[in-house]
Amino acid sequence: MPAWRLPNLGFSTAAWRLHYFCLFLALGSFVWGYNVGVLASVLVHPGFKEALHNPDASKTGLITAIYYLGTWSSYMFLAHPAADQLGRRYAAMVGMSITCLGQVLQVSAKGSGALAMVISGRIIAGMGTGVISTSVPLYQSEIAPARHRGRYVVMNHIGFVAGLASGFWVGYAVTFWDDSHGQYVGWRFSLAASFIPAFLFLLGLPFMHESPRWLVEHGQDAAASKTLLFYREGYYTVDEVDAELAEIERSVANFKASGLTWTSLFTNASLFARLWRSALLQFMAQMCGATAMKYYLPALFRALGLSPRLSLLAGGIESTLKIGCTVLEMFIIDKAGRRLTLAVGAAVMAFALMINGALPLIYPDNVNRASDYTCIVFVFIYSLGYSMGFGPAAWVYGSEIFPTAVRARGLSFAASAGAIGSIVVAQIWPVGIAAIGSKIYFFFMAINLICVPIIFLLYPETKGRPLEDMDVLFGGSSDHDSGAILLDDEEADSDRLSPNKATSQPHSANPIP
Repeated sequence: MPAWRLPNLGFSTAAWRLHYFCLFLALGSFVWGYNVGVLASVLVHPGFKEALHNPDASKTGLITAIYYLGTWSSYMFLAHPAADQLGRRYAAMVGMSITCLGQVLQVSAKGSGALAMVISGRIIAGMGTGVISTSVPLYQSEIAPARHRGRYVVMNHIGFVAGLASGFWVGYAVTFWDDSHGQYVGWRFSLAASFIPAFLFLLGLPFMHESPRWLVEHGQDAAASKTLLFYREGYYTVDEVDAELAEIERSVANFKASGLTWTSLFTNASLFARLWRSALLQFMAQMCGATAMKYYLPALFRALGLSPRLSLLAGGIESTLKIGCTVLEMFIIDKAGRRLTLAVGAAVMAFALMINGALPLIYPDNVNRASDYTCIVFVFIYSLGYSMGFGPAAWVYGSEIFPTAVRARGLSFAASAGAIGSIVVAQIWPVGIAAIGSKIYFFFMAINLICVPIIFLLYPETKGRPLEDMDVLFGGSSDHDSGAILLDDEEADSDRLSPNKATSQPHSANPIP
């Protein structure tokens, strides 16, 4: 067993390590979220508008949407080969490096080519984000115990919403830098601040273990065993770790012996059943209106009568509340399940969108301040629904249902559908607001309502299922006992264990880390 010990505050060594390292990996998503959140303030910054010669609504929509052309390209052609060939860690390093290159181009934009530099930078940054946004949840899902896999993968979304909130707060702070120098530098500083967490992420990744399932896939069984011991110490005995490793090896060997390849995602019934569900889920997660809420939130608040600065402040508060909502989701997703959290979240968003569509029609032109404030409250309620539904759960579901050999490709192909949804929403929203006003909310309300029965009727529940046991759930077959360690709910609920007792107690008495 590794000699390194973490402080004993009641958790097993494995639980500490899983929490610490999954939170560190969330730095990658923090940078992603920050770049999304800060753009909302950059788009309305006077210096940015001047540098880009006062872009109209269509150009603003292009700047927003073109980012997702980059992520789509990455999901289709870059993210999965990077994760499969380089490993989950080094793929994330490549993705972060590409993201930083894109940010450099945006920060440097000036002169007649400023718009082209921003658009190019957005595409490149989107390509890097595509790699990060798939490799990080893949790693988290592949090191986590089955019973609490949702919890650890949700940490990825916690990083995203924390970055989103930080982007809004930095954008709000920059509004106070309102002299001539601040007008030129302020929005550039906002974008450049993402280099700090990016550097920390790049610095720490080489010191982490690689995913045990990726190591087995590439014939590095000894390294995989070492990694499993590292992430199971204090809970599993050595024999139990060996049994888990044997099950992973058996699953990988069976897939290779089957003759299936990544193209089987489209030709094999069981694999395709997972692919289209994951892709549809990612598409719904963006078509629910989330992209618009992230990018155009200050503009939405301004339409409700708030000043530009107060709109950014409200955006910061809304994004900060998302962190708390996502932390709450982290603790309930493995108990309530994926389907219930997705469906309830969609229903909550539909109700909030209905209110935001109806009240401005009843009280137009901000004639009723109570109506405007009610709409602001329901924007927050919308965020609650997203943060406890589509936001984290779509990534959890997609990262856990594919076999190891095609997990990166499956998640990347599915995420590309989400990128398409983001492009559509980023283009529809500003044009729709300009053309039909608040009625555009009803369009997205209808989408959320349609999502509820789709989720219950078409998506099997995956909570508590070992990764190696997904075949049976999606119409495949298993010719061996999964060998998975599943405890009843009472045992799984408990997460507190003294490391000194962990290796001496029977397995059934110990909580999952």
